[in-house]
Amino acid sequence: EEGERMAQTLGKNKALILQNHGLLTVGGSVDEAAFWFIAMDRSCQAQLLAEAAGTPVPISDVVAADTFKTVGAPISGWFNFQPYYQMITKEQPDILDVDEEDGKLVL
Repeated sequence: EEGERMAQTLGKNKALILQNHGLLTVGGSVDEAAFWFIAMDRSCQAQLLAEAAGTPVPISDVVAADTFKTVGAPISGWFNFQPYYQMITKEQPDILDVDEEDGKLVL
């Protein structure tokens, strides 16, 4: 039931802030969802810093819409995750180890 409520609340959006449980993000690919999570986490940090410094000044609806057009598309989420993927696989190449017998990832 809780999952259904979260899905209904999420609707066509990319993220939820779960009270006392952190963030939840979704996407058309794991890469996309992972980038939205990173972006959402950074946005939350920026919001907390802005509030700690005083009264934040909201951006206009026009700026928000233009930003969405620039970085809000699914391909943007996937594309922006690629440097993270490259860094992770370079630093931890064994993360992609696959058992040759059953084809499953070796964790």
